[in-house]
Amino acid sequence: MNTVFLLGYMGCGKTILGKALASQVNYPFLDLDKKIEEYENKSIRKIFELKGELYFRQIERKVLLELINSSIPKIISLGGGAPCYFTNMNDIVNSSHQSIYFHASVDNLVNKLYNNSQTRPLISHVKNKIDLKEFISKHLFERSLFYEKASIKISVDNKSIPEIIGEILLSLD
Repeated sequence: MNTVFLLGYMGCGKTILGKALASQVNYPFLDLDKKIEEYENKSIRKIFELKGELYFRQIERKVLLELINSSIPKIISLGGGAPCYFTNMNDIVNSSHQSIYFHASVDNLVNKLYNNSQTRPLISHVKNKIDLKEFISKHLFERSLFYEKASIKISVDNKSIPEIIGEILLSLD
């Protein structure tokens, strides 16, 4: 098994599922956003504030390409927007690695994200659940074209972590 890239909208569980999967298959776990923070020596929020989203996306691409080109197997959680910029998703799909899209319903995402929206730069401006639902719905509509290119698709709604990990293990090469 090669590297596995985990993707989906923020709040779908990429980090917690990635850590559980990495533990199960004895691979290192990496979070792309954490790698970007190390590379820039700044938080994602600070990068957005100081240099803007375009700069962030350029650094995200650079770090992602290094991970795609690495031959060391690992589990990598991508930020929700990472697959949607430049040719990132095609680069993942056309590599020897696998990709998993964790699909969650809009209502599930709203419930998970609403109480910690201030810690996420893209939704920190949202004031109520109705606006958050509209924001998430719009982004999912735009991003699903990219997410759907993943080699494996798993619904995470109403499933336990062990159930999801079991599904993943049955789906991986």
